[in-house]
Amino acid sequence: MTAEAYPLQWPEGWPRTEPGKRQRTSQFQVQVGKAIDDLCDELGKLGAKNIVLSSNLTLNTFHRPYTKQSGIADPGIAVYFTLKDKPMVMARDAYADWRDNIRSLGLAVEAFRALHRHGGAHMMERAFTGFMALAAPGAKRAWREVLGFTEPYGWITRERIEGAFLLMAQRCHPDKPGGSNAAMSELNAARDEALKEITV
Repeated sequence: MTAEAYPLQWPEGWPRTEPGKRQRTSQFQVQVGKAIDDLCDELGKLGAKNIVLSSNLTLNTFHRPYTKQSGIADPGIAVYFTLKDKPMVMARDAYADWRDNIRSLGLAVEAFRALHRHGGAHMMERAFTGFMALAAPGAKRAWREVLGFTEPYGWITRERIEGAFLLMAQRCHPDKPGGSNAAMSELNAARDEALKEITV
């Protein structure tokens, strides 16, 4: 994973909140340093490694955002990490203040951990699949990306995989305008990989 802490690397495929629709009233009364520590701590308890907090915030010598920054045009925060050796990313920009976006991410991870503690380890693992970071340019794309799936595993069935394959084949087939042998080969491999993983 090559995520950088600065400037913000917003994950591909994640929707952005329009600036005028960001919530301006803070719901979280917590100091910035604690919010960052809590987020990293919660991720660590999940088993996450290689945590990178990406933002448009100026960093100090410890590669952490200075706590007293204002006037940040884009308050979005993305946190990249690896979980079970898979690249993951979560991002938040629903709040006008970057501090609130960090805190919101921390609370989201805490909620996932609560699910895990109460017997939902399998559900949590499937849900976290939706946070897989997209591969770098030139790298092999995951089947979810090739077939256009963004939802958690629980929503993906064999029938939906076949349906997505047929739809994409209409664009990727070399006999179609814009199609190619390479695109069709990638699509075939993606369907095969998907069907191996999905049992529903």
